[in-house]
Amino acid sequence: MSNQRTYRVAVLGGDGIGPEVTEAALEVVRAAGVSVATTPFDLGAARYLRDGFVMDDATLEQLRGFDAILLGAVGPAIGDTRIPGGVLERGLLLRMRFGLDLYINYRPFRGVPGSLAEGCEFAIVRENTEGPYAGEGGVLRYGTPHEVATQGSVNTRFGVERCVRYAFERAAALAKPKLTLVHKTNVLTFAGDLWSRVVGEVGSEFAGVEVDYNHVDAACIYLVESPKRYGVIVTDNLFGDILSDLAGAVTGGIGYAASANLNPARTGASLFEPVHGAAHDIVGTGRANPLAAVSSAVLMLEHLGETDAAARIARAVADFDGDVTALGTAGVTRELLERL
Repeated sequence: MSNQRTYRVAVLGGDGIGPEVTEAALEVVRAAGVSVATTPFDLGAARYLRDGFVMDDATLEQLRGFDAILLGAVGPAIGDTRIPGGVLERGLLLRMRFGLDLYINYRPFRGVPGSLAEGCEFAIVRENTEGPYAGEGGVLRYGTPHEVATQGSVNTRFGVERCVRYAFERAAALAKPKLTLVHKTNVLTFAGDLWSRVVGEVGSEFAGVEVDYNHVDAACIYLVESPKRYGVIVTDNLFGDILSDLAGAVTGGIGYAASANLNPARTGASLFEPVHGAAHDIVGTGRANPLAAVSSAVLMLEHLGETDAAARIARAVADFDGDVTALGTAGVTRELLERL
């Protein structure tokens, strides 16, 4: 049971169905006996379209002081071109990742009945603050026939090692400890070599963990054809972004996929969010699937040390066998509450 501490949680409901699924997740958290005091933050596409605000330094520092951040979804409706690409992604999502040093993106997957990966459980550990997303690059002679665009990939020994070490710790806790590095070492020879050497060196400290390697293109095939081969996948920022969406698809859809943006050093609040988007087309219809948001809240509780409540909610989600489409947001939430 909870130790009765009240946790301060910043809630970024965001856009579309984001507020609906975060509300459901918080209802389940409280039903599991965990006390949370929530503070809402109006951030996302709607805020930007209303007054041009994305995030400032003061807001980022305010978020740093919370025990955790729960995010719903951020983004405009499909086809809405009023927000230039990168404004929300870099100005809000990546700014939180970089500013709060959320250097681990942890995404666990469990194949739901009827999915390609039914019965499989594995996780992707993605380096979350480097790679191509670090923003190295620029444009020369913009808009001319001689335009040049560069986008570098930043890979530091420090960043790679702390990510790989976290992945090994996760893999060591599995019933069948296995870690697979996914990269493209035959082409990306500089970054790939760094990742390979770090995996070898850190792996020497984890003798019980089986270590494997896949090129990223091969991993895309294996995730579909033989997902049981994986325990923990560790990879860089870009590959992890792509692979985790594929993993969501083969395990039942991203409506079930949860994620944690973690600062294991706890120098800033960690952020928890479902992988799915804002789904503006079903806002207010009561059809949003809250399971990914609830599972993200499970990851939040684990991070906060509320392991008993997290385990009970995780069991309720795993045992859920209802028709999400028929039950809708309220029905799914109600069934989870009954199982608790």
